[in-house]
Amino acid sequence: MTEIYVSTDVESDGPIPGPNSMLSFGSAAFTTDKKLVATFSANLLELPGAVPDRKTMDWWATQPEAWEECRREPRDPAVVMPEYVSWLKKLPGKPVFAAYPAGYDFMFVYWYLIRFAGESPFSFSALDIKSYAMAVLRSEYRTTTKRNMPNRWFDPLPHTHKALDDAIGQGALFCNILSDSRKNRHPISIE
Repeated sequence: MTEIYVSTDVESDGPIPGPNSMLSFGSAAFTTDKKLVATFSANLLELPGAVPDRKTMDWWATQPEAWEECRREPRDPAVVMPEYVSWLKKLPGKPVFAAYPAGYDFMFVYWYLIRFAGESPFSFSALDIKSYAMAVLRSEYRTTTKRNMPNRWFDPLPHTHKALDDAIGQGALFCNILSDSRKNRHPISIE
C-alpha cells in the first residue's frame, strides 16, 4: 500500500498534553509527488482540569489573530478524535505522521488519539521533517534550520500559526525535500 504523508500542526496552551490542552490541529495529506489529497482540522475544547501554561499564554498574546482562529467554535475531543481516525482510514494509502517538529506535534496527537479514540492509525511513530532535512543536507541537527535550507524547498505559503495553514506549508516543504533527495543521491548544496 502506498504511503500518504499526513503533515500535522498542533496549537496548544502549554508544553504537554494532559496538564495542558491541544487547542487546535490541522492535517494535510500529501502523496509523494506533492498532491494534496485531503485536509482535516478542528478546534478543541480544553481538557477538564487542565491549566494553560503562563509562558505559552504570553506567546499567544502576541498572536491575536491566530488565537482567535483556534478558539472559534471549539468541539469536544471525544467527538473530534474518532472523526479524525475515520478520516485517516479513508485516505488512499497508509498514513505516515509528519511534522516540524514531530516530537511536539505527535506527542499531542498521539495522546489525544489514544485517550479519545482508543487507537492511532499512525501506530506510535512519526517522521520529523527537520531530521529528514538534516539527513539530506548531511548537516548537524542544530544547524539544520529553515534559514539554512535551500530556498527551492519553500513554496510561497503562509506560516500563520493557524494549524491547517502551517500543516500545508510544512507538508509542501517535506515533499520538496523528498523530491530533491530522490533526484540527487549525493549531498545537496544549500545554494
